[in-house]
Amino acid sequence: MLQSNHMRKIDTFFIESLGCAKNTVDSHAMNAVLTRAGYRSVTDSEQADVVIVNTCGFIRPAREESIQVLNDYIEKKNSNQFVIAAGCLSERERGKLIREVPGLDAALSTRRWMDILQVIQRLEEDAISPYLHFPSASEMTVTLEGVPSFAVQGKSAYLKIADGCNRQCAFCAIPSIKGPMVSRKPEDIFHDAQQLQQIGIKEIILIAQDSTAYGRDLGIRDGLPVLLLELVSKIPQVPWIRIMYTFPGSVSDQLIGVMRDQAQILPYLDIPLQHAHPKVLKRMQRPSNMGQVKTLLKKMKTEIPALSLRTTFIVGFPGETKEEFSALMDFMREIRFDHVGIFPYYHEEGTPSYALSDSVTEDEKNERIQTLARLQEDISLEKNQAWIGKRLNVLIEGHGDGISIGRSYRDAPEIDGLVFIDGIIDPGEIINVQITGALVHDLIGIKRQKG
Repeated sequence: MLQSNHMRKIDTFFIESLGCAKNTVDSHAMNAVLTRAGYRSVTDSEQADVVIVNTCGFIRPAREESIQVLNDYIEKKNSNQFVIAAGCLSERERGKLIREVPGLDAALSTRRWMDILQVIQRLEEDAISPYLHFPSASEMTVTLEGVPSFAVQGKSAYLKIADGCNRQCAFCAIPSIKGPMVSRKPEDIFHDAQQLQQIGIKEIILIAQDSTAYGRDLGIRDGLPVLLLELVSKIPQVPWIRIMYTFPGSVSDQLIGVMRDQAQILPYLDIPLQHAHPKVLKRMQRPSNMGQVKTLLKKMKTEIPALSLRTTFIVGFPGETKEEFSALMDFMREIRFDHVGIFPYYHEEGTPSYALSDSVTEDEKNERIQTLARLQEDISLEKNQAWIGKRLNVLIEGHGDGISIGRSYRDAPEIDGLVFIDGIIDPGEIINVQITGALVHDLIGIKRQKG
């Protein structure tokens, strides 16, 4: 129900970020916009005049979590508090969100995160609630002058190079949520990267919906290796640069060469393949020539022997037969990925595959996930055991109970494994570690003594 708020002064805000690292970057950017305008960030939501939830709307569990978090904040909000939904769920649900989250004060398009200031000012000015801010035909904006597009976590930072997506994968709602891909200008990326270098960041993680498509909208052919080559010369003091979310058909010889030749660029690639049977991939509207995919992966491993490969697979896509699932298992045995994310297919309204029958039962999906997970655990353990007796550089992230915890080049934050090291080492240091033990996902080691 529409209602009018009395004039209320907003001084403080609290942002909760859900979902992926790209959302985290947008949350940091909204924080910067509001701080620059004189609002103050607080760490306790109950002390905030306005609570902003940067939601995720990618798949069903993420939507359910976002709705739950919004409802939780609304249930405990006091009479002087506002709750705003931003992010992908807000964009995807639009009008429906008001029904699912009664009491919501405002919703903001993910494509227009920089308008958070207008939304808050509108609420302050006795606006009609709920206030929905979805400018018609709004394009994705990826850079706002003076506002960085990065999120710092310890001595690592996510740096956004583009947002939006031009792919039409059958299972994915991102193009309808985010719109077409928009690349950031190289000079804006370099400016952010140099800021990160100045504050002593040790690892920059480049993110986009599809990193390998970077620059096409700017007229730059094969833009990612071009960007990387210039980036390494701009930030010589940042030892690690990591690339996330690449597309199998777009990993070029130039990109492989830059990864091979530039020591700062970690030999790590996240290349979501989604399946390995050509018929399933065709139904998914993904690259389906598995011969080309295998050739690419083998070429990369030959050119970059230390390469750590991560991928993701979807099981239970409409029509997936036992034979097609078996082909996926055979492919995993053949390629032996370092890390694999495994997800069930979610029948998502608004995606091309919604027209297909969701023919694989939930029980069958769960069983296939367990089967793949067991297979990958065996592969991961064998790969980790092969590191025993060898040395790895490790970025220390924390310590407790006499143990320090970090990551090697093989592991991206939050999704891959860790290295546990005996003793207390300062977070932010990169140290050389002798590997002494292996677990399914993690390694154990000791700090190598100098000399």
